[in-house]
Amino acid sequence: MYRIIKAEELAANIYLMDVEAPRVARSCQPGQFVIVRMDEAGERIPLTICDYDRTKGTITIVFQVVGAATEMMRHLKTGDSFHDFVGPLGCPSEFVHEEEASLRQKKILFVAGGLGTAPVYPQVKWLHERGIDADVIVGAKTKDLLIMEEEMKAVAGNLYITTDDGSYGRSGMVTKVIEDLIASEGKTYDVCVAIGPMIMMKFVCLTTKKYDLPTVVSMNPIMVDGTGMCGACRLTVDGEVKFACVDGPEFDGHKVDFDQAMKRQQMYKTKEGRDYLKAKEGDTHHGGGGNCGGDK
Repeated sequence: MYRIIKAEELAANIYLMDVEAPRVARSCQPGQFVIVRMDEAGERIPLTICDYDRTKGTITIVFQVVGAATEMMRHLKTGDSFHDFVGPLGCPSEFVHEEEASLRQKKILFVAGGLGTAPVYPQVKWLHERGIDADVIVGAKTKDLLIMEEEMKAVAGNLYITTDDGSYGRSGMVTKVIEDLIASEGKTYDVCVAIGPMIMMKFVCLTTKKYDLPTVVSMNPIMVDGTGMCGACRLTVDGEVKFACVDGPEFDGHKVDFDQAMKRQQMYKTKEGRDYLKAKEGDTHHGGGGNCGGDK
């Protein structure tokens, strides 16, 4: 059992939990995810790791209530436990394997949309701990839905907040801020990392492509099972079939077929759609057994 040592509501329907999972905390890296289950018969929920403390043996997760399982999950409180807490899963962010000397020469821009702030944070923090500052754009629909502002402010080189309705920070979508920084304020970047809703990542990539700015995206939003067995996160990257949970979750955003992925995401929500995709895709529907490490 994996005890919850902290549980709080960050914004409407968005919750944070610190969970005791020593083995995951010892080996996880930014960009990876875990799978949680509340009980033996519970639904498997893949969640990107928001933070970790190797000394305390804890993992921080952030989730939004979007269905029956997460509705039940939000009622868990400090002292309760998860039945399963499996990880770390997926591939770490690519810069984890890059030489620090090379990273120091790069100007990095992170773009976080809504709940995407949670998985962006550990990446920016990892860089900050090594003396590497990155610019960060955080977007939310309204000020009330903004999360982790103070935490991000503590690790970002420059933090740019924007809200769709202009209720806080700059006004407009994150893509407008990218345009403003590059075209109007003279900023230059070597790489962009964008994490958030699928439609946001699509338009970030369309924007950065105009400036020949390499862009990494996280396809965590389309994951369901988290092991490659359900076929939900199948997508096309540079003409090849990939699975977000076992090949990612991060990919070259300029090579991702977002329109196909979003259409498939909608179809997967119904049994009829799932059956259709399984019949159409045949042997390529599944992505294999994954690399579940567990925390035993």
